Amino acid sequence: MKETQIIEKQDASSQTKVRISGAEAVVKCLLAEGVDILYGYPGGAIMPVYDELYKYKSQIHHVLTRHEQAAAHSAQGYARISGKVGVAMATSGPGATNLITGIADAQIDSTPLVCITGQVASHLLGSDAFQETDIVGISTPVTKWNHQITKASEIPAVLAKAFYIAKSGRPGPVLIDITKDAQLEEFDFQYKKCTGIRSYNPIPVIDNSAITEAAAMINAAKKPLIVWGQGILLGEAEAEFKAVIEKAGIPSAWTILGASAIPTSHPLNVGMVGMHGNYAPNVLTNECDVLIAIGMRFDDRVTGNLKTYAKQAKIIHFDIDPSEIDKNVKTDLAVLGDAKESLSLLLPHLNLNKHTDWLQKFKDLYTIEFEKVIKNDLHPTMEGLTMGEVLNEINQVTEGNAAIISDVGQHQMIACRYAEFNKSKSNITSGGLGTMGFALPAAIGAKMAAPDRDVIAIIGDGGYQMTIQELGTIFQTKVPVKIVVLNNEFLGMVRQWQELFFDKRYASTEMVNPDFVAIAKGYFIEAKKVTKREELKDAVAEMMACEGAYFLEVRVEKEGNVFPMIPTGASVSDIRLS
Repeated sequence: MKETQIIEKQDASSQTKVRISGAEAVVKCLLAEGVDILYGYPGGAIMPVYDELYKYKSQIHHVLTRHEQAAAHSAQGYARISGKVGVAMATSGPGATNLITGIADAQIDSTPLVCITGQVASHLLGSDAFQETDIVGISTPVTKWNHQITKASEIPAVLAKAFYIAKSGRPGPVLIDITKDAQLEEFDFQYKKCTGIRSYNPIPVIDNSAITEAAAMINAAKKPLIVWGQGILLGEAEAEFKAVIEKAGIPSAWTILGASAIPTSHPLNVGMVGMHGNYAPNVLTNECDVLIAIGMRFDDRVTGNLKTYAKQAKIIHFDIDPSEIDKNVKTDLAVLGDAKESLSLLLPHLNLNKHTDWLQKFKDLYTIEFEKVIKNDLHPTMEGLTMGEVLNEINQVTEGNAAIISDVGQHQMIACRYAEFNKSKSNITSGGLGTMGFALPAAIGAKMAAPDRDVIAIIGDGGYQMTIQELGTIFQTKVPVKIVVLNNEFLGMVRQWQELFFDKRYASTEMVNPDFVAIAKGYFIEAKKVTKREELKDAVAEMMACEGAYFLEVRVEKEGNVFPMIPTGASVSDIRLS
C-alpha cells in the first residue's frame, strides 16, 4: 500500500480538542480504539509514551515481556483468540528490530497487529545516531502498511488508519514509528476513527454470477472436496460454513490455521491436509472432481508438487484477497469476497446431498491410517512415551474445550493432528513462517484475551529455549497458562529429515538440556517431570486442576517420527505412512 494512496475517511464523531503531548496522544488513541492490553519493552526513544502510560495504567494494562519478540508473539496470541487487534510497543534500534520476527509471522498468518516503535529525534534521522535503525525500511516487506511520524499532529490520523488497515479485509500487521521529538511536541488533539481509505478496498464486492456458477459446479460434482483455511475464522463464518457443508454433504479438510472452525468430531470433518496431514484428504485431493478452497492460500506444505496437484479437478477458490487467486494453483472459478457473506449467498443455491459413497472412501482410508499410524501414536506398545498419547491424555481432561497454542516442529504436527477442538479459535500456532519460540509468549497473550478458557502451550525442548525467559513474564503477571514441553532431546523435525533423507547424519540437532523443572520452580511456577506412562494421567490432571501457571515436562521417545509424511517435492498422493 503506497503512502500516496492513503487518504482516510473518518467517522463523524470526534472529541473536543485538547492540547497535549504527542506521547499522551498515542495513549489516548489506543484508548479510543478500545485497547486495554498491550505488550512491550521500554527504552530511551519510546520513554515519553511509557511515561504517559504510567498515568493511564488503570485503563491500559501494559505487559512487560522479557524480549521484544515475545511482545509481538504475545500480541499475536491475543489477536488470534480474540479477533481484536493486538498491540506491541518497543523502543528504537534493537528494540524495533527484535519485533520483526513476530511482525513477519503476523504478516504471513494474517494476524492484525499494530506495532508502535520509538525513533530518534527527527533532526538525527540518517545520522547513525545511537540506537537509530531504519525500521520503516526494514519492516516494509513484512507489514501490511507502515509509516514514520515526525510531527505530533500526525499521530491521531495515522494511528486511526493503522487500526483500520490492520483489521480490515485480510488482516495483517502495521508498524508506526514515532520520533522522540514528535512524542514531546504539544498540539491540539482530536481523534476520529478511520472508516475508509481512498483506493484501498479491503472487501471485494461479491459477483453474484460467480456465486451461482460455483453452486452449479458444486451441485454437479460427484466427488467434491472442500479445503478450508483460516479465512473461515478471520471472517467469523463458522456457522455459515457448517451450514454449507451439511447441506451439500461435502467432505471437508483443513489447513493447520483453519483447524477448529468446525468440531473435530463433525462427520464431514475428514482431517488435515498437508505434509503431515491425514492420509485420506491428501490422497483423495488427486481423485476429487471439484476442489473448493475457502479462505486458504494453497501453501506449498498443503499442495506438495504443484505439477501433480488436483489436476483432474475443477478448482473453485473463495477468498477475500485477489492476490491469492491463481498465485499458486490455477483456478477455474474465483469467488472474491468476505467468507461469511459469500457462504451466506451460496447456501440457498446448493442442492441437498449426501455423497455417501464418496465419503465412505475417506472413512476407508482413515481406517488404514488408524491401523498403521494413529493407533501406535495414541495407544503405543513401546516402552517410551509418545507425543500422541500426551495429547490424547490432555483431550481426556479438557474434552476438546481448551485452546492449544503450539510451537513449531514435531510436537506442532502432533498437536494439530490429535488435539480435539470443540470451540472456534482453539488452534493457535505459527503457520506460514514456522517460528520456533512462538508458543510460550503467544499463550500468554491468548490467556489474557480469554481468561475463562484453558490455554495450554505445547512446545518442544528446542523452541521452548528460544523464549524461555518469558517465564519471567508469567511470574510477574500471574497469568495461569499451562505449559507442556515434549522433550525428546532433539530438534525433532530436523532430526526426522536427517534420518529419512540424510542417512541419519544428526548434524547439530541433539540437545543437551538443562533442568527444566528447576528453572520453572526458580520462577515460582508449579512444575513436574514425567518419564513413565503410569505417571502421565495424574500429572495432566494435576496440571489442569492447578489454579495458577503450571509447567509439565514429558520425556518422550528420542527418535520418534511423525507420519504420515509427504516428502519434499512429492505429490500429495505419494504420502508415506511409514
